[in-house]
Amino acid sequence: MAGKFFLPSARPCATLLRTQPSKRMRTRVLIFPIVLALSCEPAFPDPTSIPMPPEPKKVPHEMTIHGDTRVDPYFWMKERDTEPVLEHLRAEKAYSDAYMIGTEDLQESLYQEIRGRVKERDNSAPYFKDGYWWYTRNEVGKDYGIHCRKKGSLEADEEFVLDENPLAEGLDYFSVGNWEVTEDGRYMLLAIDRAGDRIYDVTFHDLDTGEALPDKIEGITNNLEWTRDGSAVLYASMDKETLRNDRILLHQMGTSQKDDVVLFDETDETFDTSVSSTSSRDYLTISSSSTLTTEVQLLPSNQPTAELTVFCPRERGHEYGLDHDGKVFYIHTNKDANNFRLMKASGPGGPATWEEIVPHREDVLLEDFELFDHHLVLDGRAGGLKQITIADKADPMVNPFIVPFRDPAYLVYLAENPEMSSPKLRFVYTSMTTPWATYEIDLRTHEQELLKIQEIPGGYDPGLYISERIFAKAEDGTEIPISLVRRRDLEDDLPAPLYLYGYGSYGASLDATFRSSRLTLLDRGFVFAIAHIRGGEEMGRSWYENGRQMQKKNTFTDFLACAEHLIAEGVTSSDRLVASGGSAGGLLVGACLNLRPDLFRTVVADVPFVDVVTTMLDETLPLTAGEWDEWGNPKEEDYYRYMLSYSPYDNVTEQAYPTILVTTGYNDSQVQYWEPAKWVAKLRDQSTSDNPVVFKIEMDVGHAGKSGRFESLREIAYEYAFLLRELSDFVHEKK
Repeated sequence: MAGKFFLPSARPCATLLRTQPSKRMRTRVLIFPIVLALSCEPAFPDPTSIPMPPEPKKVPHEMTIHGDTRVDPYFWMKERDTEPVLEHLRAEKAYSDAYMIGTEDLQESLYQEIRGRVKERDNSAPYFKDGYWWYTRNEVGKDYGIHCRKKGSLEADEEFVLDENPLAEGLDYFSVGNWEVTEDGRYMLLAIDRAGDRIYDVTFHDLDTGEALPDKIEGITNNLEWTRDGSAVLYASMDKETLRNDRILLHQMGTSQKDDVVLFDETDETFDTSVSSTSSRDYLTISSSSTLTTEVQLLPSNQPTAELTVFCPRERGHEYGLDHDGKVFYIHTNKDANNFRLMKASGPGGPATWEEIVPHREDVLLEDFELFDHHLVLDGRAGGLKQITIADKADPMVNPFIVPFRDPAYLVYLAENPEMSSPKLRFVYTSMTTPWATYEIDLRTHEQELLKIQEIPGGYDPGLYISERIFAKAEDGTEIPISLVRRRDLEDDLPAPLYLYGYGSYGASLDATFRSSRLTLLDRGFVFAIAHIRGGEEMGRSWYENGRQMQKKNTFTDFLACAEHLIAEGVTSSDRLVASGGSAGGLLVGACLNLRPDLFRTVVADVPFVDVVTTMLDETLPLTAGEWDEWGNPKEEDYYRYMLSYSPYDNVTEQAYPTILVTTGYNDSQVQYWEPAKWVAKLRDQSTSDNPVVFKIEMDVGHAGKSGRFESLREIAYEYAFLLRELSDFVHEKK
């Protein structure tokens, strides 16, 4: 199954900032494709020379519930680390390798072209916190970041805080999940995942001496917070079977992990728990969150052993998050407000004690907020597009300023703003034609300053490309937004090859962003499009509600409507159409494959969640119980019947499927490897076409794939070399 999703827009988890509790703790990683194409004419091998794919044994396994019996011939594949399973996975890897023989030069040329658009020596935009300017450097040839600081001024001497590169040497997978420095700048905690399974080991370091401290915390999550005086750390532990964040513990520096004290134990299996700090740093907050419900408890930041105070008791369907500015609490809540509203309060208590300062609006989804000394910044979404509003803290509804943006589709998000006393707000902006840019805006005058924009080696002319936002009509008449980008001079070459991406779960909104590697595809005549289908939250909270549980099929029919609209408008055709989705987006394309296999030339399913019913019936699997509010609990017959009607694995039938590429990682703790493994076997067994189904499995990675700046680009090169085998007839010479 899956873990908390990430967006390219999300603030890094390896951050020095406080992390405000979000309105919802999401699941399943969201994977954005980076698109590219041929840079030379490949000599593809003769298809008759490619060996036959594996033919795994069938061992009927009966599963009966609600008077219905399902027979799964590949159930045995979930027996991890057994020789029959490993032998089959090795055979799958041998087949995928053999299928790609003859494309090695193509993959390398694609990789070099993608990497050539990455500025290897680069710095992030510095931000100020606790007396230091903090930033990250990237060096030529190095996969990982070097985190630095300068005391007081950017003219001061550079201090190395953390170089990830030597720590990653010799490892197949490496990811820093969190690094955080005490308020006095002296000590740092560092959480590292070395397998891709989201299980972290934490070490501690003295930045003054450069020495490692004896303290260690092993086998936990990457959710940790220092107490304000740096004498202790609070962290979320993990249930080793379900991978649920189940408890918050206190580690006193200088002691052993076995002596850590449990501060809170979340016993409800449908909830996760996490710890964070308020902007004032006066409080540590312990949040318990399910899909639809939140409860926050408070601790004074220097009294972590004090009794926990519940801010507002949990009530099913009430989601809230809070922050504190040193005087009052601000509460982001959906109580009597489907699209959320903002309240304030002097202390703990129920909604009856809260004062409304930003009311609910039917046309604006309030997603987040940021506190400053004299201003309040609202992060929302109107008409499917992101919106940043600057308001006077004393009276937010008097003359609020909405920051204007120029593109028809874009992404904007609040960046690092750790100092409430700052007179400026920092945000990041990008669109399908605009590289990622960091801005500051004066909170009083609204004057903007560009601090940094992504540089594209070799040059980039945005005038060569055009971004559009169009709408498709769903089965029930709902208009579904589509964001797309293409070259301006493509008009005479339509219909064109088109890469259509979708997700549509957990209220995760997809936004139009820039990818330098995508230029390779666009320059060869491709169109790239995002379908903003229901199940996300682009058009408000109801957009999510209408793509969840018993409304889930809207997600699939919306995607099909987008594909059909793009074909009807002459933008593409079914023999040129690629559908792609990852994780819960793999469920999307898997369901659409069963409904309309004729609509797509090729489908890419990355780490796909496809065995929905079996997985959601198994509470021993990671995250199952916590996702019943998303999908429904199939132990209840109505949910079972509905889920069974769309589950991709259960609905594979004898029909002509298109070419399919499926990827997974053996260490994936969110969507277990056996889901795509079984799906691939069943697709091959049932398909009446000769189109290949290729299963690319990596044995040493997890849900997010390979780690590092450059190694992950090879996965992209592989994927698109695969696609170009199918679409080479339609690929233009590079313009």
